[in-house]
Amino acid sequence: MSEEQQNQTEVAPAPSLEVAPGPHLHTTKLSTRRMMADVLIALVPLVVAALAVFRMGAVMQIVVCTAAALVAEYLFTAMRGKPFSLGDGSAAVTGLILALSLPGTAPWYVGAIGSFSAIGLGKVVFGGLGQNVFNPAMVGRAFVMIAFPAAVGASAYVDTSSVVEAVTRATPLTALKQEGLPTSLADLFIGSTNGSLGETSALACLIGGLYLCIRRTASWEIPAGVIAAVAVIAGLINLTDMQAHWTVAHHILGGALLFGAFFIATDPVSSPLTPKGKWIFGAGVGALVMLLRKLSGYPEGVMFAVLIMNALVPLINRWTIPVPVGGPVPEPKS
Repeated sequence: MSEEQQNQTEVAPAPSLEVAPGPHLHTTKLSTRRMMADVLIALVPLVVAALAVFRMGAVMQIVVCTAAALVAEYLFTAMRGKPFSLGDGSAAVTGLILALSLPGTAPWYVGAIGSFSAIGLGKVVFGGLGQNVFNPAMVGRAFVMIAFPAAVGASAYVDTSSVVEAVTRATPLTALKQEGLPTSLADLFIGSTNGSLGETSALACLIGGLYLCIRRTASWEIPAGVIAAVAVIAGLINLTDMQAHWTVAHHILGGALLFGAFFIATDPVSSPLTPKGKWIFGAGVGALVMLLRKLSGYPEGVMFAVLIMNALVPLINRWTIPVPVGGPVPEPKS
């Protein structure tokens, strides 16, 4: 061995292995493919409701967004020289959730560009599945909302050429914000209202969301935190105006709240890991939704609320590290 090689060997740092305090649990049941399959199954009621209300508009949006997400995943994976990854189902879930967050009247290119943005800007630039900071579907929706405001904004939800009565009216939150018109709780619950494809039927969101929580694919603490925060803040608002037509139930059933609480905020990659952190995250999403609904120019705030809280997840995880069994690990003596 030469002298130079010997010096390099001597100064090479020893490998460092850090293991968190026990206990350590391991399971093979919650595989990525199984979790994505659960999400796709849970989205079936929302797809059925969207098809019943928006018909061919829903078909076009779902097919375009899902196909574009799969193509984008394949192209970006090939560009990075990584193994083919469509089998895990994550790209299909991203495309379908993006489609359900868009109006059925949006042009086809909006969904296609949104899907490429969701996969490219929301996932691939961070290193791929499991490394993304933000929810990919919401990154894609935010991109097209900024790039094509007329196609995704409030005016995009009214299609006067449609034979379906629901899509010839303004969305419930837009009607409330701009005209002060209330919507019946029955319409919000069943889904005979206008809006994004996946947000109109609260019943469909509850069926799919409860399925995810029962299967433990979604952490129930997050939607519970979202709904609790909205209920508290909306209740306080109602106390200041007892004549308000928009009640706590309207805020919970209306808009994309339930869709966002069960299917977007619960993304396991971009949400906290600890039980306490999940409550904080959910409550933060709910509080921001109410803040944006009441004080901003947007009738809905679920997308922005989730993205803002996604950015805080690393801090929430750090603040809510649980105490190990047996107490804190003692500091080493110098």
